[in-house]
Amino acid sequence: MGTLKGLPFALFLIGGASALLAQSPTYGVGRAPTAEELRAWDISIGPTGEELPPGRGTAKDGAPVYRAKCGSCHGATGIGGSAPILKSRAPKDDELWSRGRILPLRSPFAVLVWDYINRAMPLNREGTLTPDEVYALTAFLLFINDLVPEDQILDAQSLPKVKMPIGDAYAPLPDWKPRTPRLKGYPY
Repeated sequence: MGTLKGLPFALFLIGGASALLAQSPTYGVGRAPTAEELRAWDISIGPTGEELPPGRGTAKDGAPVYRAKCGSCHGATGIGGSAPILKSRAPKDDELWSRGRILPLRSPFAVLVWDYINRAMPLNREGTLTPDEVYALTAFLLFINDLVPEDQILDAQSLPKVKMPIGDAYAPLPDWKPRTPRLKGYPY
């Protein structure tokens, strides 16, 4: 019974504090986005590629776009720039995890390469690439890593069908638990 004496006072304090916070000034900054704005920001691309926009590109189309918009950071050949490398230095028959953390090789789905380029590149000019440029750059990166031929057209139908070298190895081991060390030498 003695513990309930302070309960009304505690409820009064909580209620008063929330009322004060609810009446705090808004400073006229920001607003709730409209439903149309939310739809425009929803640019997620899933593994099946259903959300990919119309467009197309080949590695031949992507080479000049890469030189103009990517090479200064990632290096003229995908190696040697200040940004992460994009081309494997290891022979094609080497184990995948010995090739390093190269997006076009480590991604489980080719559409995720497209999605990353579309969302995050070029640095400080994100969102400025057209869908055709993104398809072409994706094709170029997959080509320089020996995943597609130079003249293969990538679009919303063909891109999801590209087989990535990591295959099904991207899923965690079934017996792995969070904060448990992974097996030494395992690819993740």
